[in-house]
Amino acid sequence: MSLAIWTNPAAANQAENIPVPSPQKLERITEFFNNEVATGKLPGAVILIQQHGRPVFLKCFGVQDVATKAPMTPDTIFALHSMTKPVTSVAAMMLIDAGKLSLTDPAAKFVPAFADVKVGVASVAADGMTPFLKLVPPDRPVTIEDLLRHTSGITYDYIGGKLIDKAYKDSGLFDGKFDNKRFAERIARLPLARQPGTLWRYGHSTDVLGRIIEIVSGQTLYQFEKQHIFDPLGMSSTKYVLENADERARMAEPLPSDTILLDAERERRAHPEWESGGGGLVSTLNDYARFAQMILNGGEFDGKRYLSPAAFKAMTTDHVGPGSGVARDYFYFPGDGFGYGYGLAVRTDPGNAKPPPPGSIGELKWDSGSGTYFGVDPSLDMVYIMLEQTQNERGRILPVFKKLVYDAFATDK
Repeated sequence: MSLAIWTNPAAANQAENIPVPSPQKLERITEFFNNEVATGKLPGAVILIQQHGRPVFLKCFGVQDVATKAPMTPDTIFALHSMTKPVTSVAAMMLIDAGKLSLTDPAAKFVPAFADVKVGVASVAADGMTPFLKLVPPDRPVTIEDLLRHTSGITYDYIGGKLIDKAYKDSGLFDGKFDNKRFAERIARLPLARQPGTLWRYGHSTDVLGRIIEIVSGQTLYQFEKQHIFDPLGMSSTKYVLENADERARMAEPLPSDTILLDAERERRAHPEWESGGGGLVSTLNDYARFAQMILNGGEFDGKRYLSPAAFKAMTTDHVGPGSGVARDYFYFPGDGFGYGYGLAVRTDPGNAKPPPPGSIGELKWDSGSGTYFGVDPSLDMVYIMLEQTQNERGRILPVFKKLVYDAFATDK
């Protein structure tokens, strides 16, 4: 079991004032995941808690595939699904840093089909019974900022309501072979679920952003991310398509009973030509830990700066909070106490729950439908990552995992 170690000199100087985790409480994480595997709820998982650039907890549980029984390792490859979004968002912020892209640029500047996009408003026909989508012009164009903060009105079919769901499913969005160019053109022909800038609505915004990165850079999304993020960070196993038998043998698989995730993975793997900026990457614990540490370091890693201080601050500031004009509803996935920046959720307040959920003001996070999760906590100079492949159990496991992590750092009173 190996993991590279990185230090942040500025943080190290402050380390003496920051709580350290209790070894006894860390052992509760071991007990929890051992039980998950032993009771057949998970095939396996890999867990990292890293403080001051050094692992304070790194363990692999179970197997990466119940069929092969190959053990989990820090180099097991996981489908990241929506944990792809922070990576694509960083790539976009790098282009903004370079002056090649602006937050205020309309999406139609790069994908002309967006010039004709309409907003779908749920309506009822003259008979007073038949529902239909009334198509109205957007009040303003969809912008790069909308794509970064999920306020474009672009959604996922299962989130946007029955009429939007039907429009998406009837459109042939995923038919045949398609790349980012074709996907962006297809989705631009679909109705927006809401007026741009009015509602945080999860969806394919980051996929469209991936296409715009391609247009601006003149490279495929993977080529750009490989050159500017993966290779410099040493993320050698992070990619959209597995390239050889060794990589395929390291791939983690869901349990046979995890049918929703199995179906999603089957669909993802059926389209190797689509480099989905919203959900297509695979990666390892060793790789994603480097990305997370770069975020913890404020956009810098091992002496190389990936984001300017201004771009990093913009990315990690809440842009959907009070005064933004952005509403929230049941599908506000950042959750209680969190705002949303550009590709990352940011903790803004304790939240409404009593007692409040564990964590710190200013913590950053994102997770995925495949069960992966990462958190970055500047106040503890800590990153923590959970990689597993489960849709069935992720909603139950995630809050338990996060509580166990923060309990380990809590000072007994």
